Amino acid sequence: MIRRGVVLMALSLAMMVTRAGAQVPPAVAPVTADMVERLARLEEGQRGFDKRLDDLRVDINRRFDEQRDFIIWGFGVTFAGMFTLIGFVLWNRRTALAPAVRHADEFHDREQRLEAALRDYATRAPELAESLRKAGLL
Repeated sequence: MIRRGVVLMALSLAMMVTRAGAQVPPAVAPVTADMVERLARLEEGQRGFDKRLDDLRVDINRRFDEQRDFIIWGFGVTFAGMFTLIGFVLWNRRTALAPAVRHADEFHDREQRLEAALRDYATRAPELAESLRKAGLL
């Protein structure tokens, strides 16, 4: 049993030693001229990429502005057409009704003259006066 305890302690010690060795960070490689050159190229590429993104953003904003202007013009033209159509309908209705109103006024005037003539004649013709009274015209 003591033997088992010694073996377990030896195994535990071996595992601790290997874990401790695994946690030691590796040595840092020295910076070379090649690394500096690559880093400079990466930074230059990043600047180019940023410029392209800025250009793309400007281009997208310009396109959105153009679309917004087009939509505003489209609505303006549509509403102008609608108001023009409403104006034409109102004008046409007035001009189309004017002859009918004129004819109705003429018929009304003619009716008034006929009634006046019948009343005048009814004073001389008693039968006509009786007929007009029955019709409610006298």
